[in-house]
Amino acid sequence: MKNAIVNQLPETNLRTADFYYDLPEELIAQHPMEKRDTSRLMVLDRASGELSHRHFYDILDYLKEGDVLVINDSKVIPARLYGHVEGREEALIELLLLRQHELDTWECLVKPGKRARIGMKLTFGDGLLLGEVTDIVEEGNRLIRFSYDKEKYANIYDILAQIGLMPLPPYITERLADNSRYQTVYAREEGSAAAPTAGLHFTPELLTRIREKGVQIAPVMLHVGLGTFRPVKEENITDHVMHTEFFSVPEESARIINECKAAGGRLICVGTTSCRTIESVAREDGTIPAMSGDTGIFIYPGYKFKAMDALITNFHLPESTLLMLVSAFYNKEKVMEAYETAVKEKYRFFSFGDAMLIE
Repeated sequence: MKNAIVNQLPETNLRTADFYYDLPEELIAQHPMEKRDTSRLMVLDRASGELSHRHFYDILDYLKEGDVLVINDSKVIPARLYGHVEGREEALIELLLLRQHELDTWECLVKPGKRARIGMKLTFGDGLLLGEVTDIVEEGNRLIRFSYDKEKYANIYDILAQIGLMPLPPYITERLADNSRYQTVYAREEGSAAAPTAGLHFTPELLTRIREKGVQIAPVMLHVGLGTFRPVKEENITDHVMHTEFFSVPEESARIINECKAAGGRLICVGTTSCRTIESVAREDGTIPAMSGDTGIFIYPGYKFKAMDALITNFHLPESTLLMLVSAFYNKEKVMEAYETAVKEKYRFFSFGDAMLIE
């Protein structure tokens, strides 16, 4: 079943500036921990208001038999390409593939954007991959139709694996030695332009121990686009419009989640992308249908959660939609206080940083 989720915005007087906090640059993590699950874990108890400092491998202490862990198994593609205008090697072009529209047609962020006119032909990897700008869409992004030797390559992903670069966020300035460290260990379906970073803390061994404790794991998929991380530029947060992203909830995952709900178990989402997927499709009684489609759901304080009972997440950028989502799940003042504590305690922030559990 396919569906386009229309966001229902609750009224609020909150301003973008209400979600600002001061972050020293040295706390922005430039590389992942050597062992994924040794990152720090801040635990917020919504019932008691207690704040605890642990390590991520301690997540086992907070999971119970009968719980379901919802993960996003989307896989990041090497979505950044460098090339030039065909016939003009001096006219350099940078592309970031954001979203697949048709088999070989993608919506792309282009730099410099003014150079990429409709009909312009581009070349990448010494002619291995060719592109033509076919349209200009929202916010100046380009639709680009790619062509390549289909006898040699099964699809565009085979070529991206050869000539593409991982689309690390701009705040990560150090080179990543191992591209797999910007993937979750359970990444499966290619299509994301950014990693669902809360999942980066899990190891295969930790996931095995979680299952042995009687916790089921339910994969969903949301292909992460840059819209998730797009800055909120409007003064009033209700004026911000989220980009849509493609999601899918498989039949088996819907069954696991619904049985968990019926038995009184907890639904624990790994990351804001898993949360947005679940809350996009959840019925008023908290049950989940199997479906796929697009979602532009924007969750901020005032939103009533229908399905999620706990959230594992990273520490997010100031004034971001992700911080607003976290604040909606708990208490905005408490969340901002927790972020101030994280700064004082020198937690590591953003994609390769430490984690938070809100239960």
